[in-house]
This record gives sequence, C-alpha cells and structure tokens, in this order.
Amino acid sequence: MKILTGNANPALAQGMADCLGIPLAKALVSRFSEGEIRVEIKDNVRGRDVFIVQPTCSPANDNLMELLIMIDAVRRASAKRITAVIPYYGYARQDRKDQPRVPITAKLIANLIVAAGAHRVLTMDLHAAQIQGFFDIPVDHLYGINTICEYFSRKNLEDLVVVSPDVGGIKMARAYAKRLGAGLAIVDKRRDSPEKTEVMHILGNVTGKNVVLVDDIIATAGSMVEAVNALEKHGVRDVYAAVTHGVLSGNAIQRLENCAALKELVVTNSIPLDESKKIKKISQVSVAPLLAEAIKRIKEEQSISCLFFENK
Repeated sequence: MKILTGNANPALAQGMADCLGIPLAKALVSRFSEGEIRVEIKDNVRGRDVFIVQPTCSPANDNLMELLIMIDAVRRASAKRITAVIPYYGYARQDRKDQPRVPITAKLIANLIVAAGAHRVLTMDLHAAQIQGFFDIPVDHLYGINTICEYFSRKNLEDLVVVSPDVGGIKMARAYAKRLGAGLAIVDKRRDSPEKTEVMHILGNVTGKNVVLVDDIIATAGSMVEAVNALEKHGVRDVYAAVTHGVLSGNAIQRLENCAALKELVVTNSIPLDESKKIKKISQVSVAPLLAEAIKRIKEEQSISCLFFENK
C-alpha cells in the first residue's frame, strides 16, 4: 500500500499515514516556471494499492488538476488499484440544473476523475448524496458526525438542542440529535440571493438551551451568522456550530469574529486552516483516524459499512 498526497492538505495525509504506521510515499508535486503542474512519483508503485489524498478545496482548480495528474502518473506507473481520497469534494454545490443554461459541474468533475484512471473514490460528507451516482466506479461515502459528536460529548453540555440552519439540513440535524441525545429545532429562512438570507422564525423549543448548529459546509458564514442571531433573539444560553468542511471564504472570518453570540465553531481538518483563519472561536478536529481506518479496510478487502453513519 502506498499513500500519496498533493499540496492541498499534506498534514491530513501525514496524519492518516501515522495512524496506519506507514510513511508517506515520496512524490514531487510542484510547478514549472510558466505555472504548469509538475508531478513525479519518486517511489515504485508497480502492482501497489495506491491512495491519493487530495481534497479539492481552494484553490479548487489547482488542487483538482494536481489530483488528476497524480492519478494519471500512478496509472502509467502500473499501479494495481488507484483510490482517490477526496475528503472535501469541490464543485459539489453545482449538482443539478436549477437554472437554464447552467452546467452540472459536480458530474463533470466525476467524469474527469474516472477518465484520469481512478478505480475508486473515498470521500466524506458530500454536499449532495446523489453525487455518488455521478461516478461509474465505487464510491465510499463517510460522515464526520462521529468525530464531531465525540468532541461535543466530552463537553458534557446540558439542555442541548441540535439546530438545522435550514429545512434541507433536517436529516443531518436529526442524526446529530439522536447521537447526542439532544432535542431538535429548525431555522426557517427565506433566501433572497445566493449570498443573502432572511431568517423567518425558529421551529422548536430553544429558549434557555445550549444550541449546536450543524451543517456540512460553511463558506461565507452568512447563513450561519443569520441563524445564530435569530437563536440569540429566542433566548438561547450558548450557541455552538459544528460543520464538517470549513471553506471559510470571503469575509467569513470577520463575520464570525463579529458574531458575539457564537461561542465556538468546530470544523474538521478535511480542509486545512490557513494562519489567517486560526482564530480563538474556531476549533478543529481530525478525521485522519476515520479515513485511515477506511483505507485499511479497503486495502484488506473488508467491509467499511461500520464506518458509515447514515443520516436517518
């Protein structure tokens, strides 16, 4: 077995290798003078089971091209099986035609990964579960809920209520509530534009409760801050947020720092946190053990269904 990584999240790949007790395979992933991506696999991968760890986070296009080129490189080096380990699947929000003359980019990305030569995909918390069907190869879809719930369980929060920031996240919020033994509430909101939302009201009892807002992605943090402000008006005790993928783009950090009602945001390390994003309000938990266990089971041809946590 060989584990390779590009430049998207080498720390996560190293953590996974440490969990498995093996070194990272050596690979050169750099740029030529004109900006083209240069890849050279330094280790022998002939006949090996190769896992390429590369979330397609920002800069999404560069990281995606690194992944595709690395897949092609190990395919041409006669690897036995190539698994693309994509903790964060970029372009996942473009999963359908919701307007005339727009692409389904999530499907295009799936086509590119398959065409490059991947035999299998291992990913986590897809923004839309149906993206699994965009691939003509096996897809193992893990969830970060177990890792995040373990973090909150250690906090021993009393009178806990899990809140979905919108109607579309009810299934995920219900799964968190069941795992944490907490109540469930929903923020009913109206979206005025892709960047701006107007919160309407809260469905459920949150007054005097500790609240955990759960979501799969936090980008500009606009929806999250609106939800936190609405909860504050309903007299909650403390507000926490739990999100698998901390994209944190635009002025998200500024919004979070200015949101006094938000006590803590918990994200996983599916996406690395830049130094500019490491603020006191943000805590990061590692999914390296989860992904490492999945890799081990794939390598040994064992079931990984025990690692799934269905959003029921």
